[in-house]
Amino acid sequence: MKGFGNLLEGYQRFRENRFETARDRWEELAEGQSPRAVVIACSDSRADPATIFDTNPGEIFVVRNVANLVPPFETGGGRHGVSAALEFAVTQLNVPEIVVMGHERCGGITAALTGMFHGAKAGEGGFVHKWMSQIEGPAEEIAHEHGTGEDAQRILEEVSIRQSLANLRTFPFVAEREKNGTLKLLGCHFSIRDGELWLLDEVEDSFRPV
Repeated sequence: MKGFGNLLEGYQRFRENRFETARDRWEELAEGQSPRAVVIACSDSRADPATIFDTNPGEIFVVRNVANLVPPFETGGGRHGVSAALEFAVTQLNVPEIVVMGHERCGGITAALTGMFHGAKAGEGGFVHKWMSQIEGPAEEIAHEHGTGEDAQRILEEVSIRQSLANLRTFPFVAEREKNGTLKLLGCHFSIRDGELWLLDEVEDSFRPV
């Protein structure tokens, strides 16, 4: 119970330091939310959007999954967790921005690049492989041209961000709002080692440090 015990200690600090000093804000949040952005991020414990963007509760609507991927719009089969979150944030909360945030040394990207879970059963990496098969094509091309080292991983991390942005635009409710100027899509990449954020310039198709 040491791990959960540490979490409970953190909860106590939250109650004493953050909740009590901002009780009015929490009472306001209890009535509803109006986040300023959706952040689609990786589940990786090292790449927490709230920490990286230094936000408070209620400011960002976070959707996290392995390798911060957005599947294309589709209505059949499966359970569409990412799609449901997007639909709610965009159509019900009217969030004005969607940010896709990748990060360096992503485990999902490594799995896609190396094919380490190819053919694995569910519970042995099969779920990871099926999810990451969304970028299997570019992963194979990059591995063939650049190998599977750190440089290749950075290339695929950036490709996955671009692909997720393209897939976002296949959702009619996203495309419509982007077209009329009420929704903006952004891509960025976070360097864990350097604490540096790189923003995608879609016009020039390149990432630049903020």
